[in-house]
Amino acid sequence: QVQLAESGGGLVQAGGSLQLSCVASGRTISTYLMGWFRQAPGKEREFVASIVRSGGRTNYADSVKGRFTISSDNAKNTVYLQMNSLKPEDTAVYSCASDRSRVWAYWGQGTQVTVSS
Repeated sequence: QVQLAESGGGLVQAGGSLQLSCVASGRTISTYLMGWFRQAPGKEREFVASIVRSGGRTNYADSVKGRFTISSDNAKNTVYLQMNSLKPEDTAVYSCASDRSRVWAYWGQGTQVTVSS
């Protein structure tokens, strides 16, 4: 089992920045992939970004490319999401996720990000 705990959400004006953090604990040795998803009110959860723990290969949703950056500190079992040039449509609950055998399996409780216009 892997436990994930997010932090760093909040209220920010459009054009501003926030950094989210996610600390993983438990059986993290077998984690290959970590990522961020978001869910806005009335919408389905959507993929935001992911990173391969070994090697650091990243992947982003088209809607956040060039604005968001995912990174990780494996020594701290922590993954970050730096969000710049935030837009009102980025408002959502952001959740951290990690895989089991390369399938998304573990989820954090989420942190609210609200971008005001």
